[in-house]
Amino acid sequence: MKKTLLLLLLFAITISCTTTNKNAESNIALVEKYIHAVENLDSEAMGMLLDDDYIGYGPSYGVSIDKENAINNWKESSANLYKSIKYTKSRNIAVTIPEGENKGEWVSNWAELTIVYKKDDAKVTLWANTLYQIENGKVVKTYTIYNEADALSQLGYIFIKE
Repeated sequence: MKKTLLLLLLFAITISCTTTNKNAESNIALVEKYIHAVENLDSEAMGMLLDDDYIGYGPSYGVSIDKENAINNWKESSANLYKSIKYTKSRNIAVTIPEGENKGEWVSNWAELTIVYKKDDAKVTLWANTLYQIENGKVVKTYTIYNEADALSQLGYIFIKE
């Protein structure tokens, strides 16, 4: 039943979006450059790929960040937190949403991420999905989804309900 439901959801998404847009290849290339910048912990390159009006959402509901804070957070994290980030099993698809609130050109990236932390070489492996909205050759919006509790659990945190 779960497989049938998943297939129906995937089919609905597929027919509600079109993958034929004139910028599909360049949009995917832009996202791949951004991913490369993330893997290289290169906040300068990331900043060049983000629009000045960039806004990022996630991974938690209601959390958002603008370009300046995203770059500053990334500089801090790459200097003090992350030893490395590697995207494996990374897949991209470009879609155009023809109307509505999220009208525009998008690239969805699904990947397995392996993150190694500087402090103790602790390693976390996550499934992550980021949706990138592209306008005029820049990333203007992202939605990032991954399981924060899974990452913390892999780092040895224990959850206690109060």
